[in-house]
Amino acid sequence: MKPRVSVITIGVDNLEESLQFYRDGLGFPTEGIVGEEFEYGAVAFFDLQPGLKLALWNRESIAHETKVKTGSPSPTEFTLGHNVNSKAEVDEVMNKAEKAGASITDPTHDTFWGGYSGHFQDPDGHLWEVVWNPAWDEVE
Repeated sequence: MKPRVSVITIGVDNLEESLQFYRDGLGFPTEGIVGEEFEYGAVAFFDLQPGLKLALWNRESIAHETKVKTGSPSPTEFTLGHNVNSKAEVDEVMNKAEKAGASITDPTHDTFWGGYSGHFQDPDGHLWEVVWNPAWDEVE
């Protein structure tokens, strides 16, 4: 298996609310909810960068598709990292997320490894890290 990821799908409780958070609040580009004509098919896709999409899909639909029972979601199962080019950009993104309705769990701060970061949770509890890493090349 080649290490290649093209879609990151996160389970949500309210697809419309989550769509509004990501589209209207954070400004992620999307065509909106598609697949509503199919039972368990409603999903929203967002272009993140070339070759990578974020999908929002109802948790019940994921359970149906995968044949796995739903359980209590844990926000510490994974984080989504959003790298930016400066400390000021970290602050901008964190402020935008908070205005969109995110819960700030870890306010922006200098990190022990020389970077700058903060964490927030989306309306479904998914954790995002907004980070500037001075050792990485500039991100687009």
